[in-house]
Amino acid sequence: MKDSLGLYLHFPFCVRKCAYCDFLSAPADEAAKYRYAAALKKEIAEAGRMIAETCPGRTVDTIFLGGGTPSVMPADALIFVMEAVRGHFPVEPDAEITMEVNPGTLTEGVLSFIKEHINRVSIGLQGTHEEELRILGRIHSYEDFLASFRAVREAGIKNISVDLMSGVPGQTEKMWEEDLRRVTELGPEHISAYSLIIEEGTPFFEAYARGAFSGKCALPDEETERRMYHRTKEILAEAGYQRYEISNYARDGFASRHNLRYWERREYLGFGLGAASLFGHVRRSNTRDLAGYLTGSFTGPEEERLDTRAEMEEFMFLGLRKTDGVSFSEFEQYFGTSMEAVYGEVLARQLAEGLLMRGEDRVFLTERGLDLANTVMAEYLMD
Repeated sequence: MKDSLGLYLHFPFCVRKCAYCDFLSAPADEAAKYRYAAALKKEIAEAGRMIAETCPGRTVDTIFLGGGTPSVMPADALIFVMEAVRGHFPVEPDAEITMEVNPGTLTEGVLSFIKEHINRVSIGLQGTHEEELRILGRIHSYEDFLASFRAVREAGIKNISVDLMSGVPGQTEKMWEEDLRRVTELGPEHISAYSLIIEEGTPFFEAYARGAFSGKCALPDEETERRMYHRTKEILAEAGYQRYEISNYARDGFASRHNLRYWERREYLGFGLGAASLFGHVRRSNTRDLAGYLTGSFTGPEEERLDTRAEMEEFMFLGLRKTDGVSFSEFEQYFGTSMEAVYGEVLARQLAEGLLMRGEDRVFLTERGLDLANTVMAEYLMD
């Protein structure tokens, strides 16, 4: 029996681009948002018919509304899109349906939509100190976040995730620990704790290049960032959150089912501007041209057919992001050969160096391995 599907719906709009953000998003007027919802419905309908014809019986068990900021969409446009999803795909009764929201964007209409259609909400906080939020270019205050968190709870959502960011210019260890403790006191079911990456093409990259991050706005040094990284796990563990992926922590039973799908290479379809899919050994990426997407005049999507080597590489470097690592038996079942036959030398060396630990049927990164994760996982590329 084929695995169920995940769906990702991309909403590329936001109130204002954050200084660190390199995601596919930008402000837009209401007319563009409604036109976008119509284009999204058309794409969803076409894919739903294709799945019904070629893979009858496939159900959907995770849906993720991401962006951008989905909560800046008009509520009736969101309803229009979700009705299209349910009209063209059989959604399982207990499907995990996540929506990303930003504080300061929750209208009564959007909260009503959440209450009726969503069972997991991810709130983009990033920091609890006003100076952190200001330097990141966020549109909200910490008080705005608290109001949004309470509103989502009152809408009946029992699965809330909060995003936090360390390594922010001017951030101290004390500030980061306060961020973590303030959020855990609220009791969300899930916390994503990411380290800032300065991406090319962002205002942060330009500021860094001209030396603007100095003095009180200096980036934390490497040793400080390392201590922040370790304190994250300690503080969140004390509060009952277990790490299940490099940057993600959850209470028992609340790991993100949709994100696990990505790391476990289970099939998903992406809809909307720039959205990615993995289906039938093919990775697809939609057009990034908004005007073309709205009019249907774009070419694509871009496709990459994955050969066995590429899939083996992905199995390892995506799977090792999880704290429970990868399974020897699943590797052999999928590829028809043992993990040791392909990666025996790398596995032996990393086990000897204390970067990996082996269980009954799994291999996973040790604490030292997690510290050096990018270096460790690069060794599974077969170039």
